[in-house]
Amino acid sequence: MKYFFEENIVYFDNHLVVAFKPSNLLSQKDDTGDESILEKVKQYIKEKMDKPGDVFLGSVHRLDRPAMGLMIFAKTSKALTRLNDLMQQGGIKKTYLCICEGNPPEYQGTLQHYLEKDPVKNRVKLHKTPGKNRKEAVLKYELISRQGKFSMFKVQLETGRPHQIRAQMASIGCPIAGDLKYGSDQNMLDKSICLLSWKLSFTHPVTNENIRLTSKFPSSKQVWNLFENPV
Repeated sequence: MKYFFEENIVYFDNHLVVAFKPSNLLSQKDDTGDESILEKVKQYIKEKMDKPGDVFLGSVHRLDRPAMGLMIFAKTSKALTRLNDLMQQGGIKKTYLCICEGNPPEYQGTLQHYLEKDPVKNRVKLHKTPGKNRKEAVLKYELISRQGKFSMFKVQLETGRPHQIRAQMASIGCPIAGDLKYGSDQNMLDKSICLLSWKLSFTHPVTNENIRLTSKFPSSKQVWNLFENPV
C-alpha cells in the first residue's frame, strides 16, 4: 500500500523519522497558515500506523522555506530530548550542497562571522566581531564543480544559525542561485534557492546505531541539471 508522502520518507523506526523536505514547503507552520512538512509527516505516521488520535512529532532542526533536503523528526519525547542534546553538542553532522553564482577567492576554506538576525526584514547581517544579539557562525566550504557562471559547493556546518549558509556564501561573492534576498540575480522558476540539506550523520538516540543518510539529488530542477550528482 502506498501511503501519503511516502516517497519523501528516507528513514523510519519507532523513535524517529528522517524526511526529504521539498523546496517552498515550510518546516513548521507560521503566520501564513501554509502547510508544513511537520504536518505532512504527522499525516504519514497517522496513516501508516493507523493511529486514531493525535500524533506526537518533534522537530529537531529547520530548513528555510525555499531550501530542500533532509530533516530529522522525533516520534517520542525521549528521542526529541536526546536528539536536541546531540544537536547542541555538535553530534549531528549536516553537510549541504549549494549552487552559487560567482567564483570564490579560494577553492576551500572556513568562514567565521558573528550573525545578527533582523526579524522585521527576515534576514541576517554578518559582523567580524562579537556583540550584543550576535551569534557565532562557522562553516567549511569546498568547491566541487563549475559550470559557466555557477559553482557547486559542499558545505559542512559547524554551527546552525538562521540563513547562515546563505549569508556567509554571499559574503565571499558567491550568493546562492535563486536567493534574491542575499544578492542572487538568478530567479528560479519555482521560487526556490539552490540549497540542499544533502547528508546527515548521527548516533541513534536510543539504539546507538550510527546513522548516515544521503538525500536524493534534484537533477531535474533548474540550474541543478547543469551538474552531476557528486556522490
